[in-house]
Amino acid sequence: MNTTPDASLLVVDDDAGHRTMLRTIIKSWGYEVQTADDGGVAVEKVRRRPYDLILMDIRMASMSGLEALKQIKAYNPAIPILIMTAYSSVESAVEALKSGAYDYLTKPLDFELLKLTIERAREHVGLKAENQALKARLQAGFDVHQIIGKSRPMRELLEMTAMIAPSEATVLITGESGTGKELIARSIHLNSRRRDHPLVIVNCAALTESLLESELFGHEKGAFTGAEKRREGRFMQANGGTIFLDEIGETSPAMQAKLLRVIQEREIQRVGGEKPLGVDVRILAATNRNLEDDVAAGKFREDLYYRLNVVTLQVPALRERTDDIPLLAQHFVDKYAEKNRKTVRGFSPTAMDMLLKYDWPGNVRELENAAERAVILLAGDTISEKELPLSITRPYLAEAVCRPPAPALPGAATRPLEEVERETILAALKAAGGNKSETARRLGINRKTLHQKLKRYKMA
Repeated sequence: MNTTPDASLLVVDDDAGHRTMLRTIIKSWGYEVQTADDGGVAVEKVRRRPYDLILMDIRMASMSGLEALKQIKAYNPAIPILIMTAYSSVESAVEALKSGAYDYLTKPLDFELLKLTIERAREHVGLKAENQALKARLQAGFDVHQIIGKSRPMRELLEMTAMIAPSEATVLITGESGTGKELIARSIHLNSRRRDHPLVIVNCAALTESLLESELFGHEKGAFTGAEKRREGRFMQANGGTIFLDEIGETSPAMQAKLLRVIQEREIQRVGGEKPLGVDVRILAATNRNLEDDVAAGKFREDLYYRLNVVTLQVPALRERTDDIPLLAQHFVDKYAEKNRKTVRGFSPTAMDMLLKYDWPGNVRELENAAERAVILLAGDTISEKELPLSITRPYLAEAVCRPPAPALPGAATRPLEEVERETILAALKAAGGNKSETARRLGINRKTLHQKLKRYKMA
């Protein structure tokens, strides 16, 4: 998990040298770090400002870490607290865990383990907050139909999603990168009977095989170097809920065999463990690969493919749902205008025409990035081609250069451009017998742009 500049940690230790060393090391990882030399001071600091995590020694002269933990948890139970303790005081650490500590570390500290534990604690809190937010959205009436899209491919996808969400079926979500496969997975979970339990998301492509196995199934103490205690995996975290295995096509044959066993037997086995553990999870998977081709090439297990492929949802590429581009573009502009405290009316006709004609190899993710960039660069209140990336404007301009010029109207050189454009459209409409599709073709623009111009000139 990446740190952010506003992620603040409080280090509590009455040993000045150890406290200073921890502050220096943790700051080097990108966190803001404050310190306290006693449990009582820590409690007061927490009452004055929120912290993302607290690292606290259990033995201190005035107020112990255990007492400070109890007071902090009573005041703000959401703050994750890591306890530091000597090996001889593990009993106290166990008591701290019962009082609400997230985890404990024994001195002398292993700094790699400390860093990993901090990241996991923040990830756990983020996952918990995310699921609470998703529950709130569900209670507010969220359903699949609030996903932005009115084009025929999206309507068909959302209708299918609404049908299969209440079932227990395993679902394979396919589509190019950036099309919104994770959003579909979230909507399935939110509209399922498991919505009050966790949705756990795992990017299978982001981890090596050994790390992925530990991440998914957990590990026993001593299973490998650095495994100082038992850890639950993502399947156990998702117990009762849903697990979303993103980019499952990137997994190794060995991992595919383990996943097949989970689907068939509904049980997992921790790394280094001997006893299988039953799990109750619904599995959703996604890939941007053609798994049928991978099966034929021997890169993906055929039996796992058929286990995953109970229901397949194909998320369309953005170029296949151009009717949704104006809606999506405006949605992202509104989102980033609010975030950057700007007033943005929308796109100029030329800028929107460029968006509609672009091929969008990065799909919705690329459109969102383009909208955010445009809002940030915008000096006025309407986004023009000047604020769009060159990747979008260059193909459009190249097409315009190659397009034969329209015949000039009499007196055009001395008349306002809007008047000339209006009369050109009228002439093209008349020549096309009122057929708007043919008119747009003759003018070298698409039908949506023509419709916008007709409304602008009150000709619709």
